[in-house]
Amino acid sequence: MHHPQPHISSSTSTSFPAAAAFDFKLAKRRGSYNCGRCGLPKKGHVCHLNSSTNPTSISTPTSSPSAVTVENSSSASRLPHAPAIRQSYTHLRRALSFDDIETRADSPERDLDGSNSPYPGTDLDPDNEMISGGLPAGCLWEVLRRLPPAGILAAASVCKGWRETTKRLWRAAEELRLMVPPRGQLRFIGSVLKKCPSLVRMSLKMESDVDATMLACIAFSCPNLESMEISTSNTAVNRITGDELGRFVADKRCLTSLKMEGCSNLGGFVLSSSSLSTLWLSDLYSLSKMVFNCPNLKEISLEFSRQENDTTDLTTMADGMGRSCPRLKNIHIASVRLSHAVVLSLTAANLRGLRMLSLVLGSEITDASVAAIASSYSKLELLDLSGSSISDSGIGMICNVFPNTLSRLLLALCPNITSSGIQFATAQLPLLELMDCGMTVCDPDSLNSPCDESGDNELPNALNNKLYLMYQKLIIKHSRLKKLSLWGCSGLDALCLNCPELNDLNLISCKNLHPERLLLQCPSLQNVHASGCQESLIGAIKGQVSDSLASLENQYQCKRLADGSKRVRAPDCLSQEAIDDKKRRKVVEQQCKVLVD
Repeated sequence: MHHPQPHISSSTSTSFPAAAAFDFKLAKRRGSYNCGRCGLPKKGHVCHLNSSTNPTSISTPTSSPSAVTVENSSSASRLPHAPAIRQSYTHLRRALSFDDIETRADSPERDLDGSNSPYPGTDLDPDNEMISGGLPAGCLWEVLRRLPPAGILAAASVCKGWRETTKRLWRAAEELRLMVPPRGQLRFIGSVLKKCPSLVRMSLKMESDVDATMLACIAFSCPNLESMEISTSNTAVNRITGDELGRFVADKRCLTSLKMEGCSNLGGFVLSSSSLSTLWLSDLYSLSKMVFNCPNLKEISLEFSRQENDTTDLTTMADGMGRSCPRLKNIHIASVRLSHAVVLSLTAANLRGLRMLSLVLGSEITDASVAAIASSYSKLELLDLSGSSISDSGIGMICNVFPNTLSRLLLALCPNITSSGIQFATAQLPLLELMDCGMTVCDPDSLNSPCDESGDNELPNALNNKLYLMYQKLIIKHSRLKKLSLWGCSGLDALCLNCPELNDLNLISCKNLHPERLLLQCPSLQNVHASGCQESLIGAIKGQVSDSLASLENQYQCKRLADGSKRVRAPDCLSQEAIDDKKRRKVVEQQCKVLVD
């Protein structure tokens, strides 16, 4: 459920810093001394190139929102031959990324791309025009479209032909990833958005406060916006209220995806949209009302603050969400106020298409909640109950209901789970590819120290039940498991893994795991996280990983000589299958990394 989705990013290397691009002095506006077609001096010159010549084949830009995005591949860089009549750039799109470049908006606003040029109606046609110096316009386009935004801003000040080409690049952009500086944010974002009328996807990293004025600027400048993501830095504050967010969603009829961080000032909201399919809101706090009128909503993620005085009524929210969003497939709710009543409200909604359910940090979620989930949703592919109070009995119910569908099971921070339950889950779920059991099998001594300091000698009930299981062993044999997380399982002293597809293993802070009781039979292992472990255990992990690779390297077919005297390695052609040898060589080339820091 997390997060997810790839962006097309341009190169980050440029010889012009962004600050210099914003602070240069405005040059005197005058025409070029050279011919715009052939590059020769204009004085006494009659150009031999007329408008019928076609030095390069390239289309002209359009603001159609249905055009596809150009990808940085060889197929995308080849442009189809176009006739002499001007056509539209239906496939020339680029993603603009400001993530790795420091941009400054505190300088006076300038016409960097010539949008207020004194030469209106003189756009160059790349089909039959040549820029100053004899460079074809199509060739210049291919060069400039690979530059980061700071380079494009600097290129606009070279000459008139370059400025016109950069104008087309800005107009053709469909995706924008922008880091907004702390000062002059509204003027800066307005000057950038007016250059990109065809934007459909936008991601903003805010280093300044976000308010309704910023939201109104985005709504006015991007009429065809389909996806918007707003993330905030540690110093930025999101001041958008619930009413302002509701008006924005209702006005943007093309909006399908909305992701926003720092939503602590919403207070309450009513979201009504027939196009919205993905909604992520984080840092929610004390909401008076939460109404979702989104019939096409398929994925929702709501993360609440972990403050104990949060007064949000999650039961009413879950009941309304289930009735008004019948097409939900993925649900993620993280809150310390999650309870069994919230689970019953979700199961009563009877969401037939639900495939991923994540209810995190709900300490009041018990085995009865698991039974309700299992009886209502039998086709779950992901189940995350991290931070709940389920036990091995709840794991048994999960295994009985989801053996043919469940591929990801996350049960971190569940203190009532033992190694027996983990071992049973891996044995009964054949499709399991990811399992997180962090902080489940813990050492009671390490958890008992705060009680001793407070003078209370009584252990919690969960720890009393696990005293006799102070140190446990875990044996897992699985043919499809790819990622296993046992971080913080200080109660494990023996571990045996036989997982041929396992590529990521997390053993962070497994302090009591003995090196001589560790057995890793995982030939595909690529990363082992072992920070906080003993030095002897780290050495044992490195030794077993290197031994497994060496054993794979020596697994070649051997035959005896004709007289049976000795065994020799057979040629590759005598192997069972040449394909198996190629796969073996690829596995040998992979080096497993033991990550300590």
